[in-house]
Amino acid sequence: MASIDEVIKKSLNPFENHAAGNFWLEQEPPPTVESIHQKPLTQIKSVLAEVTQDHQTRSLILYGDAGTGKTHFLGQLKQQLNDQAFFIYVEPFSQSDRIWQHILRYTVDSLVNAPAGQADSQLILWLKSSLSTIEKGLKSEQQSLLERIKGIFGQTKTGTGRDPAKQPLGERQLFIDILKKTIGTTGIYNANEFFGVLYDLTNPDLYYLACEWLKGDDLDEESLKKLKVKQSIDDEDKARGILGNFSKASAKTQPIVLCFDQLDSIARLPDGSIDLQALFNVNSMIYNGRWKNFLIIISIRTENWYNNSKRVHPSDIDKASIRIPLKRITLEEGETLLASRLYPLHNQANPKPVSPIYPLNKQVLEKVFPSRKATPRDFLTLGKQLFHDYKKWLFRDKQPPKPKWFDGGATPPPPPPPPEDKIKAEFELLWQQEYQKVQGKNTKIILLAAPDLIRMLQQALEALQVQEIKLKLISGKYASYSLSYQQPSKRERVGIVWTEDSNMNSFFNIMNACQKAIQQNLCQTLYLIRAGNVGKPNLVGNQIYQQIFTNTNHRHIKPNLSSVHYLATYHSFVNSVEANELVLASKTITLQELQTLVRECNLLHKCTFLQDLRIVSKTSDDKGNGNDGNGRNDLQPVKNFIFNLVKTQGFMGVMTLIKEINAQFTLVKDSEIKQLIQELCQEQKVKIFDPKAKLQDQLICLVTKKK
Repeated sequence: MASIDEVIKKSLNPFENHAAGNFWLEQEPPPTVESIHQKPLTQIKSVLAEVTQDHQTRSLILYGDAGTGKTHFLGQLKQQLNDQAFFIYVEPFSQSDRIWQHILRYTVDSLVNAPAGQADSQLILWLKSSLSTIEKGLKSEQQSLLERIKGIFGQTKTGTGRDPAKQPLGERQLFIDILKKTIGTTGIYNANEFFGVLYDLTNPDLYYLACEWLKGDDLDEESLKKLKVKQSIDDEDKARGILGNFSKASAKTQPIVLCFDQLDSIARLPDGSIDLQALFNVNSMIYNGRWKNFLIIISIRTENWYNNSKRVHPSDIDKASIRIPLKRITLEEGETLLASRLYPLHNQANPKPVSPIYPLNKQVLEKVFPSRKATPRDFLTLGKQLFHDYKKWLFRDKQPPKPKWFDGGATPPPPPPPPEDKIKAEFELLWQQEYQKVQGKNTKIILLAAPDLIRMLQQALEALQVQEIKLKLISGKYASYSLSYQQPSKRERVGIVWTEDSNMNSFFNIMNACQKAIQQNLCQTLYLIRAGNVGKPNLVGNQIYQQIFTNTNHRHIKPNLSSVHYLATYHSFVNSVEANELVLASKTITLQELQTLVRECNLLHKCTFLQDLRIVSKTSDDKGNGNDGNGRNDLQPVKNFIFNLVKTQGFMGVMTLIKEINAQFTLVKDSEIKQLIQELCQEQKVKIFDPKAKLQDQLICLVTKKK
């Protein structure tokens, strides 16, 4: 085995930053130090235990400064309490008048995920848990009904194992009757349809359709007919009713934990402040409705809480009386955090370092943090800086003399302002990671609601400096499906309406609203964004569509999924920035800086949807469809990744570099990777030291050009 210094020379910096976001998307979260934030974790466990015991809903405020790790803490909470509750992540809502529909969608989105170590989704586990509670009640009261339930679900322990063709006639109605008798219908919204759709979750042919109905997709008549329901959940009252049903149906099962995070990005009031009152209205309605079995966690920055809580009605604030702070951590906890990141490197070395934070030391921590307290981010930022400095010293064959702060003899100077190219390199690497998460999460365009898509589009347009963006071009129920903006270089307004609703009645209403907007001259060019069909020719909605988009300057654009992934990726970065959570090259990035970065790196220029809108032009390396135009894989993104990774690390082992590329680009061959590295060497962007050495002994570094 190699010495620890040899391991460090070849390694990646273990303190690299990650963009905070939806904890459901973190497949491999950073290492967790259990001792950190142990008190708030114990407090929340205690509150959850109370909900489990008496099934009474409770709400709490989790607050802390930027960098204290609120989002990571929520992920840790889910990880530790995975088997004790159903966890829901609710994305920041962009429109207060659709907040219930928004919460319902993200509730079902989270429930269709399988917790760690489970084969079934949370939704199926929730349903099975609810039915198990019903069975317990029936055993002592009505043995005959118990036997009938066993007859229905005896072969469906996983929830999706039956042959629907062999289901007994009337089985569905029998199930509905049993739930109505055991759970009751008092307070259950639309009981027959709700219980019927729960039954459909046990049918593999209807499971995903049932999920779409539950989260509020506006389904077409054929789909509604399959589910035996009359209408979709397409307004606030219905969405609130279905959420209330989840509460009542699971009144004696495991709690449902609703997590509201990154509230800096929620809808804003006319004066620019966040609409915290809208969220507390939801909380109060849950309390006043006596919903059961919910734990509501409102995670917010301390500064944001103090600035905005005064705008919330005192009676609503009182209903969230539990306040749990996430405080700065101690020097000892910070040392443990650093050790957790360094452990994989220490584990490769022989002999093992005496100090668990080598090449750092406790003395330097004491000098940098004389109060002996700091945020986890502060400790990690320092670790990143000092680790990079130590690697640079090793790379220079330990010349000049080692800086005194590595032995605790001095305080390290503050890091110099990071060069722009390093910030860009880190940003592009983070973008690649986030884009892959988004790809895994959003496998269909219809998984995102139209108002969310419009919000993402608005943010992208703002980043690209499009002027005079206004929401709600069309009026009425579907106003949130639209926006307008000033056409670049022209004095004309462009309107956009984005709808993926499969219900043709909804499509008719949207087309009707579009026609009125054109007649009122609210825009001179209208784009309909829709990947789905536009109905049969005999439908009135289709006929209006033809009038608007046939032989006119108005256009119908069919977006591809990758375009939505670009918008969603940028949206996640906006959320991180507004929560003060995006750090690049030890610098906290503002929204204006993020917008500049995304423009200068041309990361939205490959979004074909934005190309179709003529907001961006095609980039020179955009060959489309992921190939180079000759049927070969486009390796330019891989080449960019290699260069950016070497740029951020300064130097590293060639084998480490190849391993990272394999993890990010699973289809790329090692021979192609080596060829790309060779090209970068020929372009004098990187250099391999001792190229005749064994591959595992080779180092690669950035070539710095002399000024």
